[in-house]
Amino acid sequence: MTSTYTYSYTRTHTATHLTDVILGAITDILADLGINMDRLHRDWTQNENAIKAWIEEGSLDTVVLECHQPSGAVVPVIEFPVSYTSSGTGDAEFTASRARLARFRAKLDRVPTGTTYKLFCTFNGPRTPQPGWGPGTRASTDGLRGITFGTLGSAPHASTGMRYYHN
Repeated sequence: MTSTYTYSYTRTHTATHLTDVILGAITDILADLGINMDRLHRDWTQNENAIKAWIEEGSLDTVVLECHQPSGAVVPVIEFPVSYTSSGTGDAEFTASRARLARFRAKLDRVPTGTTYKLFCTFNGPRTPQPGWGPGTRASTDGLRGITFGTLGSAPHASTGMRYYHN
């Protein structure tokens, strides 16, 4: 019984930590780009609960931030892939690369005034439906250049990274 409790307890804390890392990075990126975040703040609890639940159950593959420019261009696109391990023997610490992310964000391409955003999640299998989340269609990243940031945050049982697609 103890090992099941420890696993569940750790998985819950891992999900909370990685959700904070992902949503924190999205907030910082949107702020840096000057994109209106009223909707992000309004839907924060709903998004937080959904992403946390999907990480905890192991179904979340990637959180995607798309920036929709007034011209119709969808750029940049930032992906936050989640990787899982079957045991907690990976990184035993709860870490986040906030300073490294801040240096990376300084290099982001600027976007025109009026740019909006969309959030998508992709999955690696069945998932529990969450309020406020439904099917959607991602924009293509064909023709965009990609940069992999590496590990953005890690914890027992899972980690998240970041990929940045731009012109």
